This record gives sequence, structure tokens and C-alpha cells, in this order.
Amino acid sequence: MKKAVVVVVSIISIAVLVIVLVIALKPKKDSPPTESIVDMILVEKGTFTMGDTWGSGWDEERPAHEVTISYDFHIGKYEITFALYDLFCQETKRALPGDEGWGRGQRPVINVSWMDAVAFCNWLSEREKLPKAYDANGYFLDKDGKVTTDPSKVVGYRLPTEAEWEYGARGGNKSEGYIYSGGNEPDLVAWYSDNSGDMTQEVGQKSPNELGIYDMSGNVSEWCSDAYDAFFYRRSPAKDPYNQALGNKSIRGRTWWDGVVRVTSRSYNSPNSAANICGFRVCRTFN
Repeated sequence: MKKAVVVVVSIISIAVLVIVLVIALKPKKDSPPTESIVDMILVEKGTFTMGDTWGSGWDEERPAHEVTISYDFHIGKYEITFALYDLFCQETKRALPGDEGWGRGQRPVINVSWMDAVAFCNWLSEREKLPKAYDANGYFLDKDGKVTTDPSKVVGYRLPTEAEWEYGARGGNKSEGYIYSGGNEPDLVAWYSDNSGDMTQEVGQKSPNELGIYDMSGNVSEWCSDAYDAFFYRRSPAKDPYNQALGNKSIRGRTWWDGVVRVTSRSYNSPNSAANICGFRVCRTFN
């Protein structure tokens, strides 16, 4: 009888241990989906008003319209730095981009094209044994390597869509409605023409936004995945908008050189062009 009791107790103990291990090993929702060399912040799905909600924007920021992001995603806590991009260049034997003599390290990488940023994303995915997010033309790929126009189906690292970028910059479902990412006082949250010293600054020095994301207003503008269309807001879908096409690519965030760094500002450049005012941050659909 004692032996039977011991066996039962042992079985129960093993079962409890298995349950504890399963709970401990289960990924937390507020953690990046895989171990990464890039710090990521969770942005939970939600609905927001995209575009010029203050009446101070340019035509391409209008009309303000309701957008729903139907999936959770992670976005870079910081802009990609020279330190990370230089590692990519070393491992792939690419030429290092110039830094204008301002320094490298923790400053945001500059002088990189959209195609360079896409190559970085694919390298990061491969490094973490994830499916690549882009094909050779810069089209999204799903987990099976098929072209898709649905960002939620993309598993690997990628550039955010314009809608994801603005939703994250506004603070996601924790947004306080600020005109700049993290506040209404630009000096507290942004490096721009009045305080930058006419150059980039190290990432993460200003106050973050409501989600804990840094430098989404100012420092460098940031490549997005979308093809640029000044009139896209007039016909874009209300759910998970994304403009997949060849041509100029969207840029968001404004720069150390600009006087206007509101979260709704839009710009663009050709995918093979690079400038000392533009960098990028990465994104991943939460799977």
C-alpha cells in the first residue's frame, strides 16, 4: 500500500513539474518572438485615426481616416544603429556606409537605401533562422516564400508599413494624442533643427513615447515598406493598409535637419537612393 502511495505521489510530482516547465517555457506576449540582437517593443492591435488630425499638415497627410491594425506586431525600440549595421556589412562583406564624420557606434545608421534596409532585414531573419520577409524585388513573402500583400502573413524581419509606423509612433492603444512621438514639446522627444547641432545624435537619449519607443520624431527619418503615393489616404483600405508596388518608397519620422517633426509627416525617395538624413528601424508581425 505504501509503495502504491509513493508511486501515485511520484506521478503527481512529475505532472506538476511538467506543467511548471510548460508555463515557464511559454513565450510571453510582451517579449520579442525570438531572441534577437535588436530590442523590440510590442504594439498591440487596435484602431486609430491616421493622418493630419490637427489641421496643420500637408496635403499628403490628408484626409485623416480611421485605420485598424488587426494583428499585434513588434517594432524596434531604437533606430538601427551603425553598430548593428556595420555587423551586417562585415558578415555579408558589404561596403560600410559613410557617417559624415559624425561618428558611428550608437548613432542611427545613415546613407543607406531602401534596398540596403531590406537586405539588412533579410540578413537578420536568416541570422535568427526565420523565413525571409522580402524577395529580390522587395515584395513581401509569407512563411512559405510566396509573395503576399498581407503584412500579418510575413514572419521575418521587415520594415514597418506606413500604418504600423504611425500607429507605433502615436503610442498604439496607449496613445495620448501627442503631435510628436511621446509629447507635445519637441525638445523633450526629438532631435531636430533647433537642437541637433546639424547632425544625428545617439539613439535613445530623448524621452520615449507611450510604448517606450525612442526617436520616432526626428534624428533620422525612416524607410517604410510601402510604395509612396501622395493620394493613398483617399482610397486606402481601412484594415491593414499597405501599398505594395514598385517605385518610390515611403519615409516617415522627419530628421535632425527638419523644423517640423510631427508623427503624421510623410516623405519619399527612390529605393536605391541614400541620404544622411534617412535610416530605418525594423518590425516583425507577432506570431
